[in-house]
Amino acid sequence: MADIGHTIESARKGIAVGDFSAREIFDEYQKKIEEKKDLNAYLSTFKFAEHGAYPAREGDLAGVPCAIKDNMLIEGEIATAGSKILENYVSAYDATAIKKLKKAGVSFLGKTNMDEFAMGSSTENSAFGTVKNPLDVSRVPGGSSGGSAAAVAADLCVFALGSDTGGSIRQPAAFCGVVGLKPTYGRVSRHGLIAMASSLDQIGPITKTVADAALVMNAIAGHDIFDSTTVSRDMPDFAINLEKDIKGLRVGVPKEFFGGGLDKEVSAKVLTSIELLREAGATIHEISLPHTEYALAVYYIIMPSEVSANLARFDGIRYGHSSQKGEALLDTYLASRAEGFGAEPKRRIMLGTYALSSGYYDAYYLKAQKVRALIKKDFDEAFRSVDVIVGPTAPTVAFKAGEKSEDPLAMYLSDIYTVPVNLAGLPAISIPCGMGSESNLPVGFQIIGKLFDEGTVLQAAANLERALV
Repeated sequence: MADIGHTIESARKGIAVGDFSAREIFDEYQKKIEEKKDLNAYLSTFKFAEHGAYPAREGDLAGVPCAIKDNMLIEGEIATAGSKILENYVSAYDATAIKKLKKAGVSFLGKTNMDEFAMGSSTENSAFGTVKNPLDVSRVPGGSSGGSAAAVAADLCVFALGSDTGGSIRQPAAFCGVVGLKPTYGRVSRHGLIAMASSLDQIGPITKTVADAALVMNAIAGHDIFDSTTVSRDMPDFAINLEKDIKGLRVGVPKEFFGGGLDKEVSAKVLTSIELLREAGATIHEISLPHTEYALAVYYIIMPSEVSANLARFDGIRYGHSSQKGEALLDTYLASRAEGFGAEPKRRIMLGTYALSSGYYDAYYLKAQKVRALIKKDFDEAFRSVDVIVGPTAPTVAFKAGEKSEDPLAMYLSDIYTVPVNLAGLPAISIPCGMGSESNLPVGFQIIGKLFDEGTVLQAAANLERALV
């Protein structure tokens, strides 16, 4: 498993009792980052004077060093989104999640590497080099939040923020043997997150323990006037039920999650974990999510369509890379985008533009939205008889670098178990459930909850985490 190092609890306790200061733990992590720079987990690091602990000294996160995926804005700092087109873009304001962390008094260590504009499942699509999995440097850390997951797994931060559009928090958490939580869509503000697909994106924590994930959620969740998709409702204490048992919890196991394509060693670990939930007092129920088989196809129509619209703003005129080639405005547009975007953004922009074009909108995009509604309905039906749904996070353990980079379809299949959750807007967590018997690499276990029921998801995850020790 990951080199756990400091948790939020141990970091806060150490600062509180005077074992070390916020400055000393910050400097300790900066030294580790430098020592392990070959992992390429960070794109930039900060000085304590610039982004050390903010004035707050109370609360669970005060003085705790964290890392931020480089598609979230921190005022005065470069935000590249892993792309050459934003290589020199300096943020003019703080993302809401960053404002909330500043208020909580965290220390920002730096910005983490990522697939370009969050497009990928391996962090091999970054314009600034591939991230290595700290558990086996010949393998990928997953993506697109691979830098954040690798930083947490290698103890190069206490916790990190990632973003999840189709599994980009949970899948790299699974590959790196750490905890990754995708909140309900609308639970955490997306204001200041560089958009990929606006109806799917969600910010969430990557941590070393389930308890840490709950503490970060307490800090970053909530309604935001700058994001109309956030929901105005009472905010629970996400950590309150972590010690509570799960006797009587109804756990659904979709038969569709255990078909072809699932590695035997992943299946074995996941099934063992389901039995541990049963031993902890949960009841296990086989369920069906019949439209799951269409989720990947639906996702790869809706997501590129939104990508096509969101990335249209990067034209080389207002900000970002501007080509010096060409004599007319259109030449500048074309050259700037050709030079600035990598292969994967170009691929998805073209797919999305095609799906939205005249004559194809009804056949592709509109039909995909209708099937998306059916996928959500499947979950709604299932949650009438169960409290959570469980299964593998990814069909395999971390694969070798370069193994799937020439086959986009094989790469896309890495998200087959996570994509349906984003399409339905549900909360889900990935926790490590052991090491593969042959690969000796971590296996991720996914727990999916009802809308805005992160509390039950975290409670179930905490119980399983204790059972696995």
